[in-house]
Amino acid sequence: MSTTTSINDVYKHTEDKMQKAIESTRGDFASVRTGRASIALLDRLHVEAYGAEAPLKQLASVSTPDARTLQITAFDRSTVGAIRRAIETSDLGLTPNIDGSNIRLTVPPLTEERRKDLVKVVRKKAEDGRVAVRSIRHKSVDEIKMLHKDSKITEDEHKRAADHIQKLTDKYIKDIDALVVHKEKEIMEV
Repeated sequence: MSTTTSINDVYKHTEDKMQKAIESTRGDFASVRTGRASIALLDRLHVEAYGAEAPLKQLASVSTPDARTLQITAFDRSTVGAIRRAIETSDLGLTPNIDGSNIRLTVPPLTEERRKDLVKVVRKKAEDGRVAVRSIRHKSVDEIKMLHKDSKITEDEHKRAADHIQKLTDKYIKDIDALVVHKEKEIMEV
């Protein structure tokens, strides 16, 4: 930690990191399959093409012609086989249908059991997000303690800063809880 750190620097740093934790959790949720086709399902898919691994977005465009279908259009027809292999070896559980440079994925409706399993996955990812936010809070409180210990802030400022960081933590935990409620509703929707 640099000697020029102020309380405001700690606040900004804390909020930035907590925002990134929320975005990461949101991204994790997007990769959880609901009964509906979503382009976000393929966001984390990497394809072995041209001798290197590349995100699918760099090799093809993805669209949703209807609520249960994803259509992948390869920019280069020679990558279709690699894209198919990436989909088949992923944890998506989808079977690609190839038509020229287009790959169609039909998202089957979820069974009740599978929906409950997905809700558990979402809750686990949410808890990971909460743990990340609490970890950020812990580090920030330590930074505030160091500022106090080094006599850069007063006892009152230390107390106010700790309270402020706790309020930030509560806000971001509440945001994660809202994401969970929304995603569970989406998964359980028939």
